[in-house]
Formats: sequence, C-alpha cells, structure tokens
Amino acid sequence: MTPTVPTVLVLDADPPPRLGRLTGRARIVRTDAAHLAERLPAADVLLVWDFASSAVREAWPGGGPRPRWVHTASAGVDHLMCPELAASDTVVTNARGIFDQPVAEYVAALVLAVAKDLPRTLEHQRERTWRHRETRRVAGTRACVVGSGPIGRAIARALKALGVTTALVGREPRTGVHGPDDLDRLVSRADWVIAAAPLTERTYRMFDARRFGVMQPSAFFVNVGRGDLVDEDALARALARRWIAGAALDVFAAEPLPADSPLWELPGLIVSPHMSGDTVGWRDELGAQFVELYERWAAGRTLPNVVDKTRGYVPGH
Repeated sequence: MTPTVPTVLVLDADPPPRLGRLTGRARIVRTDAAHLAERLPAADVLLVWDFASSAVREAWPGGGPRPRWVHTASAGVDHLMCPELAASDTVVTNARGIFDQPVAEYVAALVLAVAKDLPRTLEHQRERTWRHRETRRVAGTRACVVGSGPIGRAIARALKALGVTTALVGREPRTGVHGPDDLDRLVSRADWVIAAAPLTERTYRMFDARRFGVMQPSAFFVNVGRGDLVDEDALARALARRWIAGAALDVFAAEPLPADSPLWELPGLIVSPHMSGDTVGWRDELGAQFVELYERWAAGRTLPNVVDKTRGYVPGH
C-alpha cells in the first residue's frame, strides 16, 4: 500500500511558488481566499504564499481539524494571526532571513538619496536646469532604528557602514539594544528615524502626533515595517507643518495605496509600493526556503523561524 504523503495547502498568489522539489513527497493543493475555509480541514501544512491576504485570519476560526504547521512567505505575521490560531497547537513560521539585506540596502539608498538631494537633481535634469547646490554629509549623522529583529539589525549595520551613529530600539533592553523607555530620547536626537518593527498591540500607531512632535525639524522618517506602525494623518500634519523635514513610506495602512489618497502628493513624502525587500529572484528564494523547511518538518526535525504567536514575531533577537 502506497504511504500517504502530507497535504500542503497553498493560499496562492501570482506567480505561484515553485514546489517541484516536493513531487512525490507532498500533495500540493492550491486555493484562493474564497475556498480556503472549506479546504483547511484536509491540510497538514498551510503555505501562505499570498502574504497580503487576510483570508487565514478570517477562515481559521471555522470547524474541523487545522493544519499542524503554517508558514507565511513574509516577515510579518499580523495578516494571519487571530485568537484561535494563537491558542492552537499549530506551529507558525515566517520568512525570516530573506528580506534583511535587501531592506537594509533600500533604507541606505533612501538616506543617501535624501542627503544628496538626488530627487531634485533628477527633476532639474528633466527640466534641463543647471542649479548648483550643497548637500548633506551622511557620516556623522545619527539614526534611530526601531525594531531589533534581523531586518532592524541589518539596517543598523548598513547605516553604520556609512558612518552614521546608530541606536537600535527593541521590545526589551539588552546588550546593544535600547528599550522602549529610551525611544523618545533617541528619536529627539536622530537625523534619521527608521521604523522596522513588527505590528503588535504595543506597536500599533506608535508613530503618532506626539512622537513626530518629539523629532527634530531636520529629521527624516522612514517606514519599512508595517503600515499601521504609523498614524498616517499625523504624519501628513507633521510634514505640512514642517515638524520634520521629510519622510519615506514603503508600507501603508491600505495597500495598494488608493489613487485618491492625499499621501501621493504630500510635499516631502516619498511613496514606494511595498518593494523594499523585493529584489530580483526573491520569490524563488521564498519557495526554496519553504522547501527546506518542509524537509525538516517531514523528517521530524525542529523548525527554525518559529513565531511566538502571543508576541507576533520570532523571539530571541
């Protein structure tokens, strides 16, 4: 009798993951959000390939068995967590390690572009305008990176390589990492404030009117974490009133950003479409990571990247 192989349910997105290496070792079933709830009970593993979808959070509370393992092809897990999943025995893993360096490079590029006034240089080139001006020196400036996970640490390393004095803020103080009690003090002294924290109850809209008011008028704010880390209305007011010099958002409370959103034309704001971690070949890396994790899971070995479901991120960093 042919042994039964585990069923891997894939909450799909286009393009789908390449899982050819699992041929004969797993039964791959693909689903969209509309059919997820009815197919969950038959799955041993759920791969959340469509990491922008909230379908898992909505479908999980239904009846019947649930997968023993859920893997999301993203660093954040707020899109899938619900009380029922948090309370279950299901193991949740994320794509930790894939996005660290790309996001760090993106942040460093933003810092350099802003300091060297590259957007205006390109604008003048389009206008055939020769306008000499001075730009800022990056070395010797200060940065506060909020979020001490792998992405935050990679950002800190990249900025330090540019000569930026960098402070890292995490959930709890430890060697090399400041705690939340130091945040306002560090933000008030920073030239660059970088949000790279996971979205939890404690971090929801942590960057509000009060916190933007603490920043220097010359400070530049960057969010590469989650959209809801920021009160976007408060940021708009801070930019309009010149409480801060500028900002760059790669993530938003609503994605895609609606065409009628005032953020598109807000002076001093750089808008990018949630692309800071997406480099050429990133989907193949995500697929290969899942296959490697599946091989460990099928062999009964301990999985890395296990999320603390009550905290909403991978602990120990």
